[in-house]
Amino acid sequence: MSEFKSLHFKSVSFTGLTSGPRLIVLGAVHGNETCGTQAIRRVIGEIESGQLLVETGCVTFVPITNPLAYVRHQRMGDRNLNRNLVPTDDPVEFEDRIANWLCPLLANHDALLDLHSFHTAGQPFAMLGPENNTGSLEAFSRSAEETALALRLGVRRFVDGWLDTYATGVARRLAAGASAREANVHYGVGTTEFMRAQGGIAVTLECGQHDDPAAPAVAYRAILNTLAHLRLTSASAPEEVTDTEALRLYDVIDRVHADDRFARAWSSFDPVSEGETIGQRHNGTPVIADSTGYIVFPNPNAQPGQEWFYLAKPSRRV
Repeated sequence: MSEFKSLHFKSVSFTGLTSGPRLIVLGAVHGNETCGTQAIRRVIGEIESGQLLVETGCVTFVPITNPLAYVRHQRMGDRNLNRNLVPTDDPVEFEDRIANWLCPLLANHDALLDLHSFHTAGQPFAMLGPENNTGSLEAFSRSAEETALALRLGVRRFVDGWLDTYATGVARRLAAGASAREANVHYGVGTTEFMRAQGGIAVTLECGQHDDPAAPAVAYRAILNTLAHLRLTSASAPEEVTDTEALRLYDVIDRVHADDRFARAWSSFDPVSEGETIGQRHNGTPVIADSTGYIVFPNPNAQPGQEWFYLAKPSRRV
């Protein structure tokens, strides 16, 4: 608890003279993903200097969403903030305290741009929510608006299917005797899922590998494009990307033991062929691709019981 006493939560808001959309931009939801932090601070400086003017609506910036993870220079403090994101009357982990502050803030906005980076090399991409549906998992009715925003962030690759695929992994964890929390589909709810549940739209932008010097510029361009697209600034509306690639996640594979190893150094969106060996379990059992597709979010440092990698197939979504 003593480590917490030096920490605080910070958001910076700018409101135009006329009404309009309410946008929130997050950085460092994971403490070792700092490209969004750098880009947000750059945009705040431009607004404060008068170089950039917010004319309508409101934009709120959160440069460091998880201050404990940030000061530790690691992905999370006590747990992954982007899992089981919900307010609680009995906060135990530091991320519970963040949720009690962050969730009401998200609910007070109409749109979310969440800026992230990833472990291994690869080009930037945007994560989309579900198509319009009235199902029980993630009902949604604003897919067209969300997709329109994503197409103007400046990246050409798009991925969807997150919560559906996470639910598949949850079922597998439950069968293997996982804890009640990690075997709960709601454990897959993060910032974007919470935002959509409040009636808003939300896009996660993965800006590149954690230490890629180009990643902050990807995040910066996305912020400016979002402000222009939502008409918070008078900049020309960005054109939508036309040379697109769309993929849909369809399976998640957990790391079950610390000695589970990849067969080689994988990067996000490396192609895999049906029958190809992706890795090996600690007992020598090979982990084989069940279909031709792509590997996404390979994490060689995943904790046992956590996501090791995802599998994706081409989609016609975008």
